[in-house]
Amino acid sequence: MSLMIDQASQLRELMRQRTESQPVTARPMQPHRGPRRASVIAVTSGKGGVGKSNIAVNLAIQFAGAGKQTVLLDADLGLANADVLCNVDLKSNLAHVIARRKELHEVLVTAPGGFSLIGGASGLARMADLSDDDRQRVVDSLGDLEHTADVILIDTGAGISPNVLTFTRAADHVLIVTTPEPTAITDAYAVVKILSQDHENFTADRRVSLLVNQVRGVNEAKVVQGRIAQVAKQFLGVSVLDAGYVLIDEAVPQAVRRRTPFVLANPSCQASKCIAQLAMRLQQGVAGASSESGSVFARMGRWFKR
Repeated sequence: MSLMIDQASQLRELMRQRTESQPVTARPMQPHRGPRRASVIAVTSGKGGVGKSNIAVNLAIQFAGAGKQTVLLDADLGLANADVLCNVDLKSNLAHVIARRKELHEVLVTAPGGFSLIGGASGLARMADLSDDDRQRVVDSLGDLEHTADVILIDTGAGISPNVLTFTRAADHVLIVTTPEPTAITDAYAVVKILSQDHENFTADRRVSLLVNQVRGVNEAKVVQGRIAQVAKQFLGVSVLDAGYVLIDEAVPQAVRRRTPFVLANPSCQASKCIAQLAMRLQQGVAGASSESGSVFARMGRWFKR
């Protein structure tokens, strides 16, 4: 299939970035009165190993640095690693909430960069295959966050398991992360296809965008994004928005080895600038709060009860 790319379309110049890393102190989570509701963004991928969790962690820091009360839920159930990327020692995690041994506020920790982290569990088979009752426990525990945060980021697992679809169904915006590898592109399209088939939850105000990670340049990113967007529009009738790209940058694996998010370790590197651009796109309307009445997690609860 030949791909037609609009050569007249130009990417806006990357916004100027902070050149110095400044520690950010998270504001304490305080209950809000009134109908305030956070924007909920599910960060997902069709294939593992595309850098999804790293994107989610650094995006959370970018939002927190912009003054947004930000919560990151590591919902990669069974293979969670956001705490490792942040070098945070978790005494308890989401598994304790599901087991009714802890309340949600007892497992929230302040992560480097100023966001609040709800850690998942790693190496627990039970977490990777939750029952409907277990998922309902997650729903019940997360509801209050809508009124205490500005942005809730959910780092899902890779693929299209029931655990993953639970959180993509709940989000206002689904950010799909891929790389230029053919297998990753194919699996990213599979996620779009599964989402499009869920007609009850895939409403007009639910947005889906694609972020191309580990690219060598703008042109490579535009080819990948254009290919998926064109096929999704033609065969699924779904618009996949362009969330941008993250360039290959040696600062990223160096930061991972140091267990320090790269936007903190090297805020002026190319990858950090790309994350800032991503946050700007999301903030400027790509992931605005849904106009649909009722809470996101109430919708999750209704889905479980069907």
